[in-house]
Amino acid sequence: MTLLTLLLLSYSVGLIVLGVWVGRRVRGTADFFVAGRSLGPGLIFCTFLAANLGAGTTVGATGYAYRDGLAAWWWDGSAGLGSLVLAFWVGPRIWREANRLGLFTVGDFLEHHFGRGVRGLAAIIIWGVSFFILCAQLRGAGEVLERVAGIPLNLGAFFAAAGTVAYFVAGGLISAARVNLVQVVVMLVGFTLAVPFVAGSVPSVPALAADTSFWRGSSVGWHTLLLLGPAFFLSPGLIQKGFGARDADALRRGVAWNGFTLMAFACLPVVFGLVARALHPDLARPEMALPALLALDVPPVVGAFGLMAVLSAEISTADAVLYMLATSGARDFYKGFLRPYASDTEVLRVARILAVVGGLVGFALTFVFDSIGEALRLFYSLMVVTLFTPILGGLLLPRAGRWGALASMLVGVATFATIQIVTNGAGYGWAEPHFIGLCASALTYLILAVF
Repeated sequence: MTLLTLLLLSYSVGLIVLGVWVGRRVRGTADFFVAGRSLGPGLIFCTFLAANLGAGTTVGATGYAYRDGLAAWWWDGSAGLGSLVLAFWVGPRIWREANRLGLFTVGDFLEHHFGRGVRGLAAIIIWGVSFFILCAQLRGAGEVLERVAGIPLNLGAFFAAAGTVAYFVAGGLISAARVNLVQVVVMLVGFTLAVPFVAGSVPSVPALAADTSFWRGSSVGWHTLLLLGPAFFLSPGLIQKGFGARDADALRRGVAWNGFTLMAFACLPVVFGLVARALHPDLARPEMALPALLALDVPPVVGAFGLMAVLSAEISTADAVLYMLATSGARDFYKGFLRPYASDTEVLRVARILAVVGGLVGFALTFVFDSIGEALRLFYSLMVVTLFTPILGGLLLPRAGRWGALASMLVGVATFATIQIVTNGAGYGWAEPHFIGLCASALTYLILAVF
């Protein structure tokens, strides 16, 4: 066993121990689901940033930069811009409503405005698509462990799933927020240490970017904002993390810090990807660019911190997805439909069971998807098309009612699926299938709200 492998193993065990220790404070669903609405701006910042810096924003974004250069900034930068919308507009409004009505999940919010049918449809889609992003995080972690320790990819993904489930099941959001604090420190230190060594390994980073466009590449560009911007202010997992804030001001400040940090962080994968393309032009898969750099092109100690940062990013986002799956399943399905009069203890037990189930299914999907970007795009597309209209409609124009919300969701998903199949995912110019589906969903809702 190498020293680097031992460090990664010790770090992972430490996260589990911390999560279990903090989880002793959990007394019921209020603690597990929303941390007793006790999180200040610092912990809101950490738990949001940890959730948002995942396989997509590190390994995936570096892979996009390997192919497209400067345009890769839009992958992480769009997440930051979307976070600012959540911080200054959507988040405080929905937090006040959640606090006043005692809401724990986005499903609670949708049922309050549109009834149980909308809650159930949203929960089904959330559950269906969340496994894809969980798969992406576990696959990313598996690729790091494969590169560093020679562990087979799927076995590494299983270890990542088991570790994440272990500390999340112990305490839900109250454990995840404290573990995320450690993960954020490791991520920021690890990536910051790696930058000068990576940039110094080539004559000129600007020269490497000279033949690339900031606005558009083959896979990403300004149009990425149309996908990731809404995804990062409408994600059920992020909104529900926001419910854990102690007040609207803590939510606003913490999420805004997260948004500005994401926009600055977006420059790092661009640098890493450009340098990796110069040093390793023949990589079989662009998504191996970041692990290759950290394993081969920086001093071992710096590489260890960098790889711990990548692993932290992927595990922290995986726990955010488990949070979404467990809370939605226990609150929206179990208590919402199967056992309306279930006790608090029952709902908490079901949430923990569903977190384990979610981890196992996410791991199983790593055998199906061979691309982090592919899984993430499918998740973000379906989530945006499904939830954009009912969430904003509930906040701003609830008069469309239950049938308006249901119709908009079904029309949006059907339009997205049709365009996806007809154009083989290409869409029409910059109008990708998810954007056309979103427009169809919003138009349906507006027509039914007005008439």
